[in-house]
Amino acid sequence: MEKISILGAGTMGHSIALSAAWSEQPVTVYGINEQDLENADRGLNNKLKVMADNELFTAEQAIEIKKRIRLTTSLEEAISSSTFIIEVVPEVLELKKDLYTKLEKLVADDVVIASNTSGFKPSLLAADMRLPNRFVVTHFWNPGHLIPLVEVVKGEQTDDETVGRAMDVLKAMNKKPILLNKEIPGFIGNRLQYALFREAQALLDAGAASKEDIDAAVTYSIGRRLPVTGPLMTADMGGLDVFSAISNYLFEDLATDQRSGETLSKLAAENKLGDKTGEGFYSWEPEISAKLNEEREQTLIHFLKNDLKAGERQ
Repeated sequence: MEKISILGAGTMGHSIALSAAWSEQPVTVYGINEQDLENADRGLNNKLKVMADNELFTAEQAIEIKKRIRLTTSLEEAISSSTFIIEVVPEVLELKKDLYTKLEKLVADDVVIASNTSGFKPSLLAADMRLPNRFVVTHFWNPGHLIPLVEVVKGEQTDDETVGRAMDVLKAMNKKPILLNKEIPGFIGNRLQYALFREAQALLDAGAASKEDIDAAVTYSIGRRLPVTGPLMTADMGGLDVFSAISNYLFEDLATDQRSGETLSKLAAENKLGDKTGEGFYSWEPEISAKLNEEREQTLIHFLKNDLKAGERQ
């Protein structure tokens, strides 16, 4: 079993740690200061309570899971015995590269260094590394303790052993890792997500329908199918002759915008950023925010329970 260290105690960092600890893997989490660790500790306690309340495990098991997570503000202590490091620091290229330079001076040559970046190509991140063969991207999806998908992206010099170790670690966490055979900006998940988001923006800007109805078109149709079948399997089930014919006449009319749409650009410029500022496409009063965030969390827990039951049947 790998000895895992997570560098970054924010939302994704402590959520990934929870996934590791839930799968009975001890993990050390590094935070930049005591406030960082206090926030992580509070986040862990809240998540553990919600998961126990939803019977993913018992309250007693939650205590044992928490015991497997060690928090520290010492980088050296965090990685002292690590064999697999997951970097979860802000998406600032030089910040990440400086950290890798520091790490390579502190850890053995066989320690895997992985990044949770959601967009940077691994070859770019590893460009200044002494041993880029031991670097790989492991992109967890938020919330990291509830979403199974992790995108594994190898760089030009990432070796097969590193990829294999990453896949093994993630499977041991009960995640669903997918492997990208080539470096592509945005990887797979974000490319699919933003293709849908671009079309939704174009429909809104064109006045084709209200924002509520555009969202409803997803949540009450393809959103219901996607938990079971992805786009390619859905096409197989619907008939490739049908999907090919529709593609041939519809693709030429789909949005091809190269920048954010008019409405999104205006909202962002006015600092109307959605839930975190109280207004975006929608109004986000505190009670509405709490209600929708809880509903989404409960839905994700529902699907996670189904995943666990399916695993037990296999």
